[in-house]
Amino acid sequence: MSQAFNVRWDAELIRRYDLSGPRYTSYPTAVQFDPLLSPDSLLEQARASADPSAPLSLYVHIPFCAHVCYYCACNKVITRNRGKARDYLDTLYLEMAQASERFGAGRQVNQLHWGGGTPTFISNDEMIELMAQLRRHFRLRDDDAGDYSIEVDPREADAETLAVLRHIGFNRLSLGLQDLDPKVQVAVNRVQPLEMTSSLLESARREGFRSINLDLIYGLPHQTPESFAATLEQVIELSPDRLSVFNYAHLPDRFRSQKHIRAEDLPGPDAKLQILHESIDRLLEAGYVYIGMDHFAKPDDSLAIAQRERQLHRNFQGYTTHSDCDLVALGVSAISQIGDVYFQNEHEIGAYGQAIESRGSAVRRGLIMHRDDHVRRDIIAALICHFELDESAIERRHGIDFGDYFAAELAELEQFRRDGLIRRDERRWLVEDAGRLLIRRICMTFDAYIPKSQPVQGFSKII
Repeated sequence: MSQAFNVRWDAELIRRYDLSGPRYTSYPTAVQFDPLLSPDSLLEQARASADPSAPLSLYVHIPFCAHVCYYCACNKVITRNRGKARDYLDTLYLEMAQASERFGAGRQVNQLHWGGGTPTFISNDEMIELMAQLRRHFRLRDDDAGDYSIEVDPREADAETLAVLRHIGFNRLSLGLQDLDPKVQVAVNRVQPLEMTSSLLESARREGFRSINLDLIYGLPHQTPESFAATLEQVIELSPDRLSVFNYAHLPDRFRSQKHIRAEDLPGPDAKLQILHESIDRLLEAGYVYIGMDHFAKPDDSLAIAQRERQLHRNFQGYTTHSDCDLVALGVSAISQIGDVYFQNEHEIGAYGQAIESRGSAVRRGLIMHRDDHVRRDIIAALICHFELDESAIERRHGIDFGDYFAAELAELEQFRRDGLIRRDERRWLVEDAGRLLIRRICMTFDAYIPKSQPVQGFSKII
């Protein structure tokens, strides 16, 4: 069994390699999805290439939020009118029936996730109804052995909400926190006192949720290394099972709500790097395992165990333990990954509803993988999940000569080796402590779709 990964901060290497690049929740990435591919051809190829004996992962997108968080880049609908969810839920149920007929076929659902938006925007009765509809159309587990998770805004939930969620089958929670400094909270329009989050977390533990994640964001207005360190200490005291520490990317031209955030209030690049550096050091010191890509987990959490046992996987929900699942995603803008195919639903809620009713699917764009995509996806997955690349394993799986197939990429790996990001052990490439923060850049070596040495449009900075 391999050991947990350490991280070494090398400021000079970070400055050299900190370009823009994908987060690799898929390969090829969503930027490559083609709107000219017909929905029928995507769905037909997905059905033809799916393994009907494999289990499923289900994702449900609930786009509604009662309040706008200025930093947010998610696909969302801001409204105080809770009744607006009714028509959307009815459309979701139509899509469920369509997706179940195409891809369900009695396949067991080992992973379920509701995201948003704010899934708990809908009422307790509507959540009960939504889960019942999922059970009607798909084979959900009854033994609590699956990973059934939901994103929760502590401002939109209480102990009764958590009791309902646990009763209908959820066993994992992800709580949005972002920052505990009152000045930062006001600046991003998310006032959420510590007591609100801690009370909900205690209720979740009483209800028997087996894993709780907290989300933090660094780079928000008025944050300083000192203020974020204070937030982190309070979070460590809460002792979540998992932690995500995301970088805020300020893109007000793309995300309208970010126009409320003044650029002059944001911490500078050096301060952001200091925040990240000190946060990583403190979380490792507190006993968390660095999973990679902003994610940390306790050593006994299933993510850390999966990484040690080489079972970790990555998809549009981030790191996951279910590499054997096809992903069926429901709702506006949701992205599915089935067999050799990725496809994404309509992005606008009106177009989504109209498409479900008029043409039997909401698919807007997608991609059909070819052989080279499969080879490169396996390499990127190995690097980003396990910080390792085994040339012989890739050759056996795909019937290629690694040296011939990737001659240019091997030359680039040699440069990384000279810089101390990776090392070679016979035919295995192992990412060094200094390279783990730059894993996205290393993965970009094998990305056939993007340039390697200049900023890439549509992606955030690596660090």
